[in-house]
Amino acid sequence: MFAVITPETIELPPGTVVRLLGTWDDYQAIVEQLGDRSIPRVKYRPGEILLMSPLPVHGRQANILADVVKVLLDHLEQDYEAFTPITMDLPEIRGIEPDYCFYIDHWAAVAGKDRIKWGVDPSPDLIIEIDVTSYTDVNDYLPYQVPEAWIFKRNQLLIYGLENNRYTLKTSSRYFLGLNILEIIEECLQIANERNTSTAIRELRRKLANK
Repeated sequence: MFAVITPETIELPPGTVVRLLGTWDDYQAIVEQLGDRSIPRVKYRPGEILLMSPLPVHGRQANILADVVKVLLDHLEQDYEAFTPITMDLPEIRGIEPDYCFYIDHWAAVAGKDRIKWGVDPSPDLIIEIDVTSYTDVNDYLPYQVPEAWIFKRNQLLIYGLENNRYTLKTSSRYFLGLNILEIIEECLQIANERNTSTAIRELRRKLANK
């Protein structure tokens, strides 16, 4: 299957990333053309548009990481809101679609909302991105001032924290102090790959309950 991009049709084989020169208006036209379709994913940076058709492993890894976050938040009895898929856009600046986003400190501001107004409502506290095809750049989230970004790349979790208007690589999460997130994610993925996702999540719940 070949990539097809026309004003009428956009079809990309799984794993394909296409970079186009374009304006904000071009990006908006593509978003409108895609409508409710979640594939391909589309991203806007000033002067360019990126289209990406994810591989099956992309969605599986995103769901595992998001499930881990939910289990940990429940363990801490922390209220939250989670969204996927979601399009974050600031006119003329950025348009991006994280795999998952969580409102933790600011969950009450978006609870029950059908739409989020970027630039008015708060940005997510935590986003998760799976980068299988070098599509992701953590700095895409800088205009939104997202406090923490998890990028899973080459079977490794990278935790970026926002400090002094730049992202710095961290070894722990501000939302799960005292928990070794890197170790937890590694173990859950290993169990999921050797057995299945449900077993990995049940094992995590069991360990947390015994702490």
